[in-house]
Amino acid sequence: MSLHGHSSGRVVVRPDLMFNGVKIFSSTMYQQRNQLGETVTDWIAANPRKKVTELVVTQSSDNEFHMVAISVFYFEAARDG
Repeated sequence: MSLHGHSSGRVVVRPDLMFNGVKIFSSTMYQQRNQLGETVTDWIAANPRKKVTELVVTQSSDNEFHMVAISVFYFEAARDG
């Protein structure tokens, strides 16, 4: 994957996917991990002005704990007014 620098100082990893916000959902608790997808779906439904551009699911584990995170990248147009 290549990174493209811009004169604004921003780095764009995927120029086809623009975003101006990110929401992270994560849990280490078994029951919450099992409901994480529904939690994300509910948040998306409750935020129709936020156009989801990408979802990234990450899992991390050690000997005792397992963590799942869902990162929701979105673009929200500026509000008028």
